[in-house]
Amino acid sequence: MLFLLLVKASNRSEAGLFPDPLLQEAMTAFNRDLVEAGVRVMAKGLHPTREAVRFSFHQPNEEPDVTSGPFEPSSDQLAGFILIDVASREEAIIWARRMPDPQGHGEGQIELRQVFE
Repeated sequence: MLFLLLVKASNRSEAGLFPDPLLQEAMTAFNRDLVEAGVRVMAKGLHPTREAVRFSFHQPNEEPDVTSGPFEPSSDQLAGFILIDVASREEAIIWARRMPDPQGHGEGQIELRQVFE
C-alpha cells in the first residue's frame, strides 16, 4: 500500500530556511531507516511557494487563472513529501510517528494520505 507523508510548510520553510544541523541529522537517520526497511519509494523537499505557479479552474472547458506565489497561509502549503510502500495503514502510522518534527521549533506538521493504486 502506498502512502504519502506530506510535510506541511512553515514560515521558516517558506522563507527558504533549512532546518538546523541536528534536525537534518535526525531526518537523514529517519530516511536511512526507511531505506533499510525497504519501504521508502521517494523523498523530496519542495522549493518555497514564492517560486510556484498555481492554476485555478473555475469553469469547465475554460482556461485556468494563473497565479504566481507566494501563497498564504504557510501552514496550508507543502514543504516536501515521502512516499512509502507498506503492508498496512497501521504500519504507515507507525512510520509517520517516528518521523522527527520536520520543521523544528514546534512548527512541524505531517499529513498521512493513502495513494490510490
